[in-house]
Amino acid sequence: MITVDKQDAITLKINHAMAKTKTLDMDVYLFIPGELGLTPEVLSESAFYYSSITQKRAYYSDKTLLPLVHSRLAKRGRLSITQYRVSLSLFAYQYVIALDTAVNSLNKAPGDSVTADEVDEVIELALDILKKLRRSIPYEENLKRYYANIDNYLSWYTEQKFLSLIAHMPRDNEYSTIKERLVALCEKETAHRRLNRYNSTQVREDVTRLSNKMRLLRRLIEHPIVLKEKTTSMGNNVKRAVKGIATGLVMVFVTTTVILARDFLGEITASFIVSMSFIYALREIFKDDLRDILWRWIRKGKPKWKRRYYDPTTNKSVGQKLEWLDYTAFSKLADKIQSIRKKRVVQREEQILHYRSQTHMSTSLFMSGYEETRESVSISLRALTRLMDKGSNKVYRLNEGQVSRESVEKRHLLNLIIKENNHDAEPTYYRWKIVMNRSKIVDIEEIKQDA
Repeated sequence: MITVDKQDAITLKINHAMAKTKTLDMDVYLFIPGELGLTPEVLSESAFYYSSITQKRAYYSDKTLLPLVHSRLAKRGRLSITQYRVSLSLFAYQYVIALDTAVNSLNKAPGDSVTADEVDEVIELALDILKKLRRSIPYEENLKRYYANIDNYLSWYTEQKFLSLIAHMPRDNEYSTIKERLVALCEKETAHRRLNRYNSTQVREDVTRLSNKMRLLRRLIEHPIVLKEKTTSMGNNVKRAVKGIATGLVMVFVTTTVILARDFLGEITASFIVSMSFIYALREIFKDDLRDILWRWIRKGKPKWKRRYYDPTTNKSVGQKLEWLDYTAFSKLADKIQSIRKKRVVQREEQILHYRSQTHMSTSLFMSGYEETRESVSISLRALTRLMDKGSNKVYRLNEGQVSRESVEKRHLLNLIIKENNHDAEPTYYRWKIVMNRSKIVDIEEIKQDA
């Protein structure tokens, strides 16, 4: 299952989990309006990859109560400190992801369509998870400190998400009861942190210091479960070889031409010097062109980057991912992708960016108890906003015999199609419409695909 949401104002976040299989192929097609004028000359594939795409892969488990079992084993001395920390961090990480998803879906819904029952369900689930966590406080002092940091962050983050719910709710009286309950729960979490002395008075009273501390605690949670990565650019040695071959071929041609010119013109004369200048000028012109042609021919279809994953605790290699990124034409897309996008005049003018990846994970080398990973791929669209025009369009309207002029912001529609192939069934296809202006992503709408 793949989901797409906003990470910030101009960044798309693609989330997916690798379950059941060890191998996953993913193709991401971003259809960009031709009016923006995006070309490889304006923004190369490598520049887009390094400046606009960021990734994070973490351990994932559908056994939500496993960390609590590990906590009880840790109390009895049957679990190592490392295993306990990984389990508790994973529990907290997945709780944060689930809370984000639930609250964001409520905040995105039209205000008057959110019911008290829906909000109550989120509240009950959050409180139930926190209650189970707080029943399993470890005895050992070093484990207790780690638990306190996790509990401190989850308490603060839960309060923040509940406060965001209150801020997005309508001001109608029918929501007053649920608002009062949310406020009471936020106050209860604040009292919980104060009772356990999680934060000093100076930190509590300074919003900036408190936010920075929570950011560090978030990193503490992610550290033992987010896999380390090492990215290498593929074909560097081949590139050097191609450069040498191209130079050698051009020099053979130049040397042969010089010998023929010497035999034809005789001694060194003005004509010979002019001919030599012309020959060396041709060498400089065609050397780079020949090198580029050879490079594209040799590297055609081959991956451009390799990303290796390492366990953050053992530093063992647990998997790898091969990546491609290319501009492509509509006519070169697979028939299924073309049918999903539907060919029209507008589509012919679109610029298409195709990101492809092949991931293979060695689950036998994972931390004990975990068989899945969850990846987040963030795609910043800042490079596209720079190509958008400033200002707005003027629209005239007739209202009761009077003509009015209104300013309408310029918006652009992007299409995102993703193909997911787990190699255990037929590939799954997804499509989203992304509406954006020069400053932000306005809307993301998923278009359901026929089975």
